Amino acid sequence: MPKATFFNLPDEKRAAICRVAVEEFASHPYNKASINRIVKRAGIAKGSFYQYFESKKDLYLYILQQAGETKLAYLAPVMRNQEGHDFFRLLRELYAAGIRFAREHPLYAEIGRRLLEAKGTPIYREVMGTNVPIATGFFETLLEQAIARGELRQDLDVKMVAYLIAAMNALVVEYYTEYIAEDYGEHMLATVEQFVDMLQNGIAVLPERQAAPTETLSVSTS
Repeated sequence: MPKATFFNLPDEKRAAICRVAVEEFASHPYNKASINRIVKRAGIAKGSFYQYFESKKDLYLYILQQAGETKLAYLAPVMRNQEGHDFFRLLRELYAAGIRFAREHPLYAEIGRRLLEAKGTPIYREVMGTNVPIATGFFETLLEQAIARGELRQDLDVKMVAYLIAAMNALVVEYYTEYIAEDYGEHMLATVEQFVDMLQNGIAVLPERQAAPTETLSVSTS
């Protein structure tokens, strides 16, 4: 986390540093991102940077936190309006909200994409080691609620399924950006639909194992 001196800066200066940092991490993989470029473009001395942050990693993790909070603002309305949504519809709505976030904040989305490309690196392991357990806990709650409503099998290993969904979220994005397209367009919803259908046919309480009717979602901001 930033030091107290960073939060004591005027809002405009803090915003300028963050804006330049976001652009740097979106333009370069973490290991090639440069503090020298950041301080030069932000108009601050390198010594001042270390009065605000312990290291490049400290700044990077803070930017990821800011991205996460921004994305949460897109997901929160979906979570506040769960009534009438089964588990799979809710999953689709959450994905659609995530795509809207990526479209409207492309630099944050690009930082996330670059992180996925850094699989196996220490920074990847650290970030995912923090985020996957949080996402797993989130999906555990959703799964338990769905089981209580009779939507999912009672014999599910909730922790295992929640972990797999959390882990596969990143893989779906990785698959899409590597094999389908680099931007988060309408085709992303089709990829998401295939993923959710796979889950639904595997764990839903259905009389027969067949694809359930799907609903069309929109990622428009209107």
